[in-house]
Amino acid sequence: MLAAPPLGYAVPRHFVATGPNIIMHSALGLMKERRFLPLFVTQFLGAFNDNLFKQMMVYFVTYHVLHNPKAEFGFTAIATAISLVPFFLLSALAGQLADTHDKSRIIRIVKTAEILIMIGGGAGLVLARYGLTNVGIGLMLAAVLALGAHSTFFGPIKYAILPQHLDADDVLGGTGLIEASTYLAILLGTIAAGWLSVDAAALAAVVLAVVGRLAATRVPPAPRAGARLEINFNPLSSSWRLVNATMHIPRLFLAICSISFFWMIGAIVIATFPPLVKNILFADQRVASTLNALFSIGIAIGSVAINRMLRGRVSAKFAPASVIVMGGLFVIFSTLMRAWPAPETGHLYNWIEFAALPRTLPLVATLMAIAVTGGMFVVPLYAFLTTTVTRDQTARTVAANNVVNSGAMVIGLLAVIALSAIGVSPLGTLLVVAAMCLGAAWLAQKLHEACD
Repeated sequence: MLAAPPLGYAVPRHFVATGPNIIMHSALGLMKERRFLPLFVTQFLGAFNDNLFKQMMVYFVTYHVLHNPKAEFGFTAIATAISLVPFFLLSALAGQLADTHDKSRIIRIVKTAEILIMIGGGAGLVLARYGLTNVGIGLMLAAVLALGAHSTFFGPIKYAILPQHLDADDVLGGTGLIEASTYLAILLGTIAAGWLSVDAAALAAVVLAVVGRLAATRVPPAPRAGARLEINFNPLSSSWRLVNATMHIPRLFLAICSISFFWMIGAIVIATFPPLVKNILFADQRVASTLNALFSIGIAIGSVAINRMLRGRVSAKFAPASVIVMGGLFVIFSTLMRAWPAPETGHLYNWIEFAALPRTLPLVATLMAIAVTGGMFVVPLYAFLTTTVTRDQTARTVAANNVVNSGAMVIGLLAVIALSAIGVSPLGTLLVVAAMCLGAAWLAQKLHEACD
């Protein structure tokens, strides 16, 4: 259980890099050092592999198995919900284990499990490709559930290990690089899913899992920083205690609520996007993967940009404005897609045809801007989680955040399913998302006022 006094201390106002060695320059220098590079590579390969498999599954089922917009949306929502189940059940256990055992050892165990998961998931892809659709989809969804557990145990560590390996003025920069690497990995995984064959994607998923396991062997030791915990294996009571021990601290409560609101919005967009590209933009799988990839580039740009703007200071200063702008951009994005020119019946635009349409350039620019502002909003909030608490509590703090995040995402998925049931179109759903950005801005402003 987290102790209230250490959790409540404020990040000093002088927590900022000065002189020529500003935080971003310092962070890029970390890429040459063993205390950071192996973790970066392990995280990058894991995020790439996770996204390659999940996107390939969604694209394959959406474009080649289901041929009904509601069914396509339903499958995406169900797959997303399945991936969140482990966060509810296992985040508390993951945080306790990470704070009481060597984090690098847990990383190696998790990466070994990833190899087995990808063997099963890859087999599902291949079986579905060659006609055993029901068995293949069952194996793929089982792999999605297992990957959710994989992320549940790895997620707290990738942030909590940074304060153990990095100096205080490198933590924000390291967090930004980890976050940027995640979205760059999503970018490449998304592109690969759109262009690789099913067989090649299944093989690549297994190979990348093996390479990631090899990289994990180079992560330096990160033993527990405090007293050994008495592990509570009850998922319900441990989750309640974990969240309750964290959320009563005002700055953490506001940071976690802000992040969770962001991911509630993200869950709605994730569930809506593939069917939207196919049925409203009339575009094929490769266009969908490219647009997803561009979105990932934008988030990576925003992650790095906000770090430079804040000059290493952990602050929510720009978060309210960033998410308000993001909400306005969602309105523009929805407007640009209205009355999108339809191709001949049964035909989907390829990338060349799609790029030639007059509205494509402003649509892509708006999508990129949404992503940039999203990255600027969320990265500083994650830094609050690891710099507000003592080193022996960081993993449990991130785990508590994951529990609340997953709950918020499920609420978002249920809300968008309900909106669809009462006849709200995907374009109307984007307007709901725009309105939700105001709520995220209010929470971020409260955090800024409480901490700065």
